[in-house]
Amino acid sequence: MTQTDRSIPQPNDGVMQIAAYVPGRDKAAPGVRLHKLSSNETPLGASPAAIEAYRQAADTLQIYPDGSAAALRTAIANVHGLNPDNIVCSNGSDELLGLLASTYIGPGDEGIFTEHGFLVYKIQILAAGGTPVVVPETDHRADVDTILAAVTERTKIVFLANPNNPTGTYLSDAEVRRLHAGLPPHVVLVLDAAYAEYVRRNDYASGIELVSANRNVVMTRTFSKIHGLAALRIGWLYGPAEIVDALNRVRGPFNVNAPAIAAGAAAIADRSHVDRAIAHNDTWLPKLTEAFEALGLKVTPSVGNFVLIHFPDDDPDRSAAAADAWLVQRGYVLRQVVPYGLPNALRMTIGTDEANKGVIEALTAFMKR
Repeated sequence: MTQTDRSIPQPNDGVMQIAAYVPGRDKAAPGVRLHKLSSNETPLGASPAAIEAYRQAADTLQIYPDGSAAALRTAIANVHGLNPDNIVCSNGSDELLGLLASTYIGPGDEGIFTEHGFLVYKIQILAAGGTPVVVPETDHRADVDTILAAVTERTKIVFLANPNNPTGTYLSDAEVRRLHAGLPPHVVLVLDAAYAEYVRRNDYASGIELVSANRNVVMTRTFSKIHGLAALRIGWLYGPAEIVDALNRVRGPFNVNAPAIAAGAAAIADRSHVDRAIAHNDTWLPKLTEAFEALGLKVTPSVGNFVLIHFPDDDPDRSAAAADAWLVQRGYVLRQVVPYGLPNALRMTIGTDEANKGVIEALTAFMKR
């Protein structure tokens, strides 16, 4: 079958170039307890306040949700000191990435992202009929000069995951500002800050101030990670009035469901729950890094709630694929990152104390066998 085959409906150009996104696995070997460490979900679960708000929403499931998600936007604005009019809520931040692509990219246009960036960027650029432009990273880190060198008159969006998934690396606020300063004013800089709450670096900024001062920058965030509401699919964007207005014209009229609005508003207000999640991450991020490095494995320095573990290139018996098979047999499911151009690495979500200790023990046995 070719695109000229008129006997059946044909998808738009670019669609069949898309490799469908594959979520992290959630199955271990039969008969062993599953520790899912493949999707960067929080081990602490959702806030009790969010769970209660979700349950209360069950009483009015027959009623359409507020199409503007006003309660959720107000809750977000109160926590971050923002104008709720500059916030768009969504069915996960993935929806926002798609809305941005479809709103600002068309046939002949280009969207830029880095080589180990989030796979959804390429998917959404292709779905919008645009051309993905992938730029190299330096030491698994976005390179501002390389990104700017790739900008052409056809560039409409630059997607930057900061921190990046799956590498866990980040750009400082100064570097992000230098990137923005080098972009033409018609190019939208999308700062995907899904893991911003976990970052403990003085030179990092999620992008709020940069968005506030400019008309071509947006920041996207999610409730799926530190807030533990992945099942409800809640994302949000902070942006200038003109971009917010455009997105509100094309998004679905009820794109955030009522239980999600209620739970999200309660979750973001529960600072103590967020603080516990941060403390757990701060404890285990260096512990896991040091433990894996002590085994002779390289770990990319991470500021997120996950670590990227690199396995020896010259030993097939201790490759990432071999390690993955070994771990799955013991109930530990990590993320293979072959589609990200990292064939000999595994990404591990920071899990419960039990899960983290178990992976250390399992990989110790794997490397010493």
